[in-house]
Amino acid sequence: MKIAPETYDVAIIGGGAAGLMAAIQLAHLRGDLSIAVLDGAKRLGAKILISGGGRCNVTNKAVTAKDFNGGSRNVVKRVLKAFSASKTVEFFESLGVPLHEEQHGKLFPDSNKARSVLDALINEADTHGVKILTDHRVDHINKDSGLFRVGTELSQFQARSVLLSTGGKSVPKTGSDGFGFELAKSLGHSILPTFPALAPMLLDGHFHEALSGIAQEVEVTLDVQNEKPKRFSGSMLWTHFGISGPVVLDFSRHWHAAHNTGATQSVICNFLPDLQPQQIHEEILKAAEQNSKGSLRKFLSQRLPGRFVDTLLAELHIPKEMTFSQFRKEQRKHLVYALTERRLPVTDSRGFRYAEATAGGVPLGEVNPSTMESRCCENLFLSGEILDIDGRLGGFNFQWAWSSASVAAAGIANHPIHMSRI
Repeated sequence: MKIAPETYDVAIIGGGAAGLMAAIQLAHLRGDLSIAVLDGAKRLGAKILISGGGRCNVTNKAVTAKDFNGGSRNVVKRVLKAFSASKTVEFFESLGVPLHEEQHGKLFPDSNKARSVLDALINEADTHGVKILTDHRVDHINKDSGLFRVGTELSQFQARSVLLSTGGKSVPKTGSDGFGFELAKSLGHSILPTFPALAPMLLDGHFHEALSGIAQEVEVTLDVQNEKPKRFSGSMLWTHFGISGPVVLDFSRHWHAAHNTGATQSVICNFLPDLQPQQIHEEILKAAEQNSKGSLRKFLSQRLPGRFVDTLLAELHIPKEMTFSQFRKEQRKHLVYALTERRLPVTDSRGFRYAEATAGGVPLGEVNPSTMESRCCENLFLSGEILDIDGRLGGFNFQWAWSSASVAAAGIANHPIHMSRI
């Protein structure tokens, strides 16, 4: 006997940050609607749990459209205005998860545990009657006679509205394998090319290998053919494969974007970002004048990690024992150049497996920014990473998830197809 499919008013595909937020906000707005969250993982929220070093950088104190790349910043501005970072703080406080501010405006839960964020979201959804179905990977969605037919390997569902919150392709072991893009495409959407964002970068050569584990404050310039140079400042971490750290993660998506067009580009690093090259020349000359027998290595080690200094001097064929009196003008020029304009031989990133976000996806122009409803398929809504928006490091991608999901929830709650139930 054929079993009739389970029927819900709203089916939310994806139980990550955006999916859970949308379910909760919709339940708050419309307690009369039946809501199901379908997720392919056995347990929800893997990406939440690993974010922010296991502490979950929930949002940032100051979030603006300028913190994002991809689609129209005017659209992003409208979505952020509808559910701001301050509203996010209030929302989590209402769930018993107060936040505190750390460096660069990052907001973390006071517990310093991502688990407290995930548990609060799941408990709130549960409390308001949201049906959470794990181990239910959606493999197709069709629309027939005004109803969505949602299929998984285990069962079939029907819904009057569907919200796609499947995430992108980053960290696929968490379930974000990009299949959401196929679902969106099957319902009429186009998909912009996707590539990793917030990803560590691979370097050619061997210079980085001896420096693994060292962190430095640097300025990185991405110089792309026929474009204005982009500059990024912050901490860079040397690794066995190349480079990582906040400044690297932030420029990675721009490197990929340029690389995908075939444009000529170079990555230039300044290891003394607070000084101009001429100032470094002058400081070296001044130190030499004050103590000609002084150690060049000691002078540099007061400003830079010792292991970095040793590796750099070795590359420049400058003996570690060299004194200022032995240091020649030509050597000084090479040293200052290596310190302020060193080309980093980037060959690629570590890919989606290690990326924290996905660039590309469903174009923002294909959704209504007031409701997040699809312009291609009525009663279909989209939120989170599936859309062509990616933020810089610091809680911005989570804020996009909270904001876009909240706008989608309001859009679903006020949609004519559901208003007849009031």
